[in-house]
Amino acid sequence: MHRLFAFVLGSTVLLGASSPAHAKRPILAEGSPLHGTNGMYVGPDGRLYVASFLGNEIAIVNRKSGAIVDRLDASDGIDGPDDLTFGPDGSLYWTSLIPGNVVRHAPSGEITEQFVAPGVNPITFSDTGRLFVALDFLGDGLYEVDPELSAPPRHIAGNLGFLNGMDWGPDGRLYGPIWTQGRVISIDVDSCTGAVDPDVECDLQTVADGFFIPAAAKFDGLGRLHVVDQNGEVVRIDIETGEKDIIAELTPGLDNLAFDPQGNLYVSSASDGFIVRIKPNGQTHTIIPGGMIMPGGVAVTTEGCGESVYVADLSSLRKFDGDTGAPLSVERSFLGQSDFYGPATVSADGSNLILTAWFSSVVQIYDPATATVLETYSNFVSPLNAVRFQGDLVVAELGAGPGAARIARQTAGGPVTLAPMTVPSGLAVSGGDLWAADWATGQVLQVAAGGVTLSPPLVVADGLDQPEGMAVDLDGTLLVVEVGKRRLLRVDPVTGHTWVVKKHLEVGLEAVTGTVPTYALSSVAVGPSGTIYVSGDKDNVLYRF
Repeated sequence: MHRLFAFVLGSTVLLGASSPAHAKRPILAEGSPLHGTNGMYVGPDGRLYVASFLGNEIAIVNRKSGAIVDRLDASDGIDGPDDLTFGPDGSLYWTSLIPGNVVRHAPSGEITEQFVAPGVNPITFSDTGRLFVALDFLGDGLYEVDPELSAPPRHIAGNLGFLNGMDWGPDGRLYGPIWTQGRVISIDVDSCTGAVDPDVECDLQTVADGFFIPAAAKFDGLGRLHVVDQNGEVVRIDIETGEKDIIAELTPGLDNLAFDPQGNLYVSSASDGFIVRIKPNGQTHTIIPGGMIMPGGVAVTTEGCGESVYVADLSSLRKFDGDTGAPLSVERSFLGQSDFYGPATVSADGSNLILTAWFSSVVQIYDPATATVLETYSNFVSPLNAVRFQGDLVVAELGAGPGAARIARQTAGGPVTLAPMTVPSGLAVSGGDLWAADWATGQVLQVAAGGVTLSPPLVVADGLDQPEGMAVDLDGTLLVVEVGKRRLLRVDPVTGHTWVVKKHLEVGLEAVTGTVPTYALSSVAVGPSGTIYVSGDKDNVLYRF
């Protein structure tokens, strides 16, 4: 997991690379082959195992070439994995962050799991074969777990400040970063009482501090401690003196690290999905390129003679040249420094942008020219999309429970319901007309006509399979991304006639348990030139038609 911040693109890692539009149409830009890279470990087979929380998978990577040779998915018991390790018997273990489970895949193929607590995240074995996990973000604590996942987990300590990616030191102590405190600590786990008391005392020592947001700590084969910081620094620490030595500076958003038997260090990025190999001599090489990790909302603006396309990529807001697909900027300074993920959707609002983040229940008006947040709204629960309608903000709000989903209009007195929904998704506006798609019922509804709210809304189209993003084309028809059938539709808002524009789109990334049904919310936007842009969350691509 990671935290948000602004940064300037560096030269070490290739982000959002794409060939000229004419060479790869209809794909304008391609992102990472993974939906963010999190915990890693070199397995007994010599391959690099990489957890991808957002991708709901564990990728098995040839650590020399970077080729993804296999993927473990939901059929293998994968559900939002954040970290992983191997046991002494060759079993693969991983943590499922939101469900709170530790899962074991034995060499025999048997899969077992045990509930610990929501937020279970880092996982590591001691040199003596003891298994430890800690909680982050959804909880805070340290546990010892039976490697057989039979005996109940033993609570060791709480209120640590989010102990993240951790490792066992040569001195028999557990080392790891404290996410919220900018320091790396060591713990004598046997000094803790194991009581459920969150204020339990432990022999806990600060090894080094002054980090931005340290995300993970691992020892190399020589017993030297290495830490990845969210600011992009890879740091080696002398555990005796606390002295820090920066051995590499990568693009910010780093998540975890792993060593192979040859002393090569591998660094992952939750924000950009890359993996970089750092040799013992300090040379760096990108084995998996970075870029978009979960493209959702799309917005188009005109700058000079060309079109710029903004993509809400969950961890960031990315800007591409609408003609060539060249990446122009990446921004992460919005939505607050305490939020783990950023915008899921984006829509144009004159020269500004409207951003929604279901993860942190925030809607913001953002000025991309100055990288400034102009307005923030925190009075919506799980906002899935938002647009400007007759000067007001209109939000597709999932809500907190059954019957709470709606299309809501922000007024001086607060949000006002325009229409109840089941799972609201796409929104489209033309003058005084407002349309909304319902992901669950498969309907496209006209919510307002000529500035007047319709009660009940008018059903324009029915029987669609998970409609998500919508836009009004230049001819007044509606464009709808039908995720369930992986296609782009055109709907006549007057007659309801529907026909297919494009098929076989790479959309419909499966949502992680505990997240929203629409997940990335594959979207469509139309530029002033009439060019249609569609986000493909499944393959991390941006289409141009």
